[in-house]
Amino acid sequence: MPVTPRRLPRSDSSGFTLIEVLVSILVFSLGILGAVGMQAKVLQTSTQNGDRGRASMLANEIAAEMWASQTILLPTANITAWQALVSTPSKGGLPNGVGTVTTGTVNGVATATISVTWLATSAASARNQFTTTVVVP
Repeated sequence: MPVTPRRLPRSDSSGFTLIEVLVSILVFSLGILGAVGMQAKVLQTSTQNGDRGRASMLANEIAAEMWASQTILLPTANITAWQALVSTPSKGGLPNGVGTVTTGTVNGVATATISVTWLATSAASARNQFTTTVVVP
């Protein structure tokens, strides 16, 4: 008696595996796009934080000079040199940076308000500002 090979019953889900693969590729692609978007946001935030840190250091530099000379009234040449540094990114300044020093009195105490503004390269319309006030007794 010859032996005939057994046939497996035909499944009604033939081709379903191809649909599963296509859906998994779609889900994976969306995940990759999300990761790329998140990486771009992290890079933008990192650049903004670096600019804020530089603005703080630049303001601290002129404030330290005031403290060292024990007066808020610095020579014009010193303030002009500091403003040139603020506006020169290649020398540690900021993009489109502007530094201002305003002196005045508050309750009879001489104060200086140091302001550093810049235009972030990542957001063309957003003007950023760092301001601090110095009181030298």
